[in-house]
Amino acid sequence: MSDAIPDSWKPVLEPALAAPEARKLGGWLRAEEDAGKRIYPPRGCRLRALELTPLDSVKVVILGQDPYHGSGQAHGLCFSVQDGVKVPPSLVNIFKELESDIGIARPTHGNLESWAQQGVLLLNNTLTVEEARAGSHAGKGWDAITDACVAAVAERDAPCVFILWGSHAQAKAKRIPALGASDRHLLITSPHPSPLSAHRGFLGSKPFSRTNAFLEAQGCEPVDWSL
Repeated sequence: MSDAIPDSWKPVLEPALAAPEARKLGGWLRAEEDAGKRIYPPRGCRLRALELTPLDSVKVVILGQDPYHGSGQAHGLCFSVQDGVKVPPSLVNIFKELESDIGIARPTHGNLESWAQQGVLLLNNTLTVEEARAGSHAGKGWDAITDACVAAVAERDAPCVFILWGSHAQAKAKRIPALGASDRHLLITSPHPSPLSAHRGFLGSKPFSRTNAFLEAQGCEPVDWSL
């Protein structure tokens, strides 16, 4: 794993990085790339979520599964795509809910960096993927690192909203006891925004207004969800 851990996250990630599965991850990724496989996102932006959202600034966590596996899409933030890239179907549904929930017109692009810069940690469970092979890097060592990220946020005194869309994100949360240790945090769960499941309860779940209502009640600055 060539990307450097941002300074604010180093102390809480050091134990996870020392674990055998994490140590193997870097060598495995290099071997995959040396074999000619295309890995997304490219080197240099795999830890972009941690770079844009320092630990002490996190007030919302949105947890995804793994990066988009098409060329030019993934850039280190879950559900986000780079400027000029067609908005993927799950993000289209997120924008539909954004408009329905708080009246923000659907954005014309899918770059969510402005959310990250306001303290929304856009973290995938697995931070790399092979081209055209969704889920291909699951179980290769990222879990220990991203589990540690979420646990570190949950263990702080500062209130935080954890937005968990879909069974995969919700199962990950259950593996981190700190999430249920205090009522200072809010958990928002619903089906995934994928077209296969969005109509089963994601649409109409009002995650954006609920998040901001909680933050304001805790004396925190709400998120400006406009893009």
